[in-house]
Amino acid sequence: MQPEKLPRREREKLRQRQEMLAAGLELFSEKGYHNVSMNEIAQKAEFSIGTLYKFFKNKEDLYKALVLEKSDKIHDAVMKAIEEPDDEIEQLRNYVRAKGQFFHENVSMVRLYFAETRGASFNIMAGLDREIRERYAQFLEALAAVFKSGIKRKRFVKISDPYTLAVAIESLTNGFLFLWLEAPDRHPYPENPDTILNILFKGLIAV
Repeated sequence: MQPEKLPRREREKLRQRQEMLAAGLELFSEKGYHNVSMNEIAQKAEFSIGTLYKFFKNKEDLYKALVLEKSDKIHDAVMKAIEEPDDEIEQLRNYVRAKGQFFHENVSMVRLYFAETRGASFNIMAGLDREIRERYAQFLEALAAVFKSGIKRKRFVKISDPYTLAVAIESLTNGFLFLWLEAPDRHPYPENPDTILNILFKGLIAV
């Protein structure tokens, strides 16, 4: 059901939950997961600690809800990007654009997620990673289907397994995005998706 169609009380609960998640994201991004308490999140969101615990059983629960929500959004954005046009090259261009746009709009969340997964909190992320990996596997299969269709329609030459190509283009976009996160002025994410795609499409060897 769409949020605007929910009963007033349910809409209010949804609004409160989003305010709590936003407060958690801001504090986690500033101080790191381990340096934030539920009391701080409640104060930041301007709710009582008891109200916060009505929505989330503990800090780990809130954190996982936050990351999973963003995971759902990036999954939906990239899936929509590769499903809309008929032409496989345009599907890939849309994918590169959509992924860059999501990162730009969610810098705090992306930085936090990579900081935590690279750091000492693998125990916190263990169950969460499994859920995210399932979404990610679905996306890679969908991206591979784009290459498979392009090969079948002779838009691409058959030089590799479609799934391998999907992993390759995903790795390329991730590389550009990681550079941008570390040094946005020096390494801006390309506005033209062909800057990334041509590495795969045209290669490096001069002919």
